[in-house]
Amino acid sequence: MKTIKIGGVPEHFNLAWYLTLKNGEYKAQGINLRWEDYYGGTGQMNKALRNGDIDMAVILTEGIIKDIVEGNPSKIVQTFVQSPLIWGIHVAHDSKFKTNDDIRGKRAAISRYGSGSHLMAYINAENNNWNLEKDLKFEVIQDLEGAVKALSNGDADYFMWEKFTTKPLVDDKIFKCIDHCPTPWPCFVIAVRDEFLESNEDDVKTILEIINNTTVEFKDIPSIDKTIANRYHQKLKDVQEWLSLTEWSQELISEATVDKVQRELVELEIMKKQKSYNQIVRIL
Repeated sequence: MKTIKIGGVPEHFNLAWYLTLKNGEYKAQGINLRWEDYYGGTGQMNKALRNGDIDMAVILTEGIIKDIVEGNPSKIVQTFVQSPLIWGIHVAHDSKFKTNDDIRGKRAAISRYGSGSHLMAYINAENNNWNLEKDLKFEVIQDLEGAVKALSNGDADYFMWEKFTTKPLVDDKIFKCIDHCPTPWPCFVIAVRDEFLESNEDDVKTILEIINNTTVEFKDIPSIDKTIANRYHQKLKDVQEWLSLTEWSQELISEATVDKVQRELVELEIMKKQKSYNQIVRIL
């Protein structure tokens, strides 16, 4: 049986992977798919793909595109979540900051440079007409746990993360959510290392077929809202809202979307150049 390693964030978006693994669907096809949680998010997964620690990743669109342009030897093979990611902009619960204007020029907690939390701080700054050189400052905090410490201790001033993942921290009065910033494109894609893809394309196709069969009917799974609420310690009404906003995809990311992401990142001076669609995406 062939062992294949895949990484992703330990969040509700990826429950479909857990369900298919639990059901033994990959093993039935001769694939020992090993899932690894990456609490550090996209930046940590990009490094793991580059190092060959994982073969595949369920990863933020803008983060993997930037890293492929900058030399990550991987390709996007499919969009995983079509809907935007809604980033909550959080401050410490007892913070004096109440609006986006209040955090202008303050320190943003980011998991890593090149991570989603880093890139989206630029998107938020642009949306609010900030000066990208003067109004953005960063404090690297590694992960969500690091953000809690940094905001609570005053080592950083605000933190951007997926709003439903951080909602329990808001409910527990650790964070306060002062605004939202949705991604201007589909949020998650599936990426595969080039070297692995060359000799294992059929296995990748099999994995995609299995996960797609689950995501296409994900919302129809009996009591899926209760399952998510229990597994991820979320309130049922929050899960139901999230389900209503989220659309999975079984399609390849479009050339127009890849171009849009690259143009935005170049315009924000996060990236210096662009690559062609075929250098970023692999059509299986």
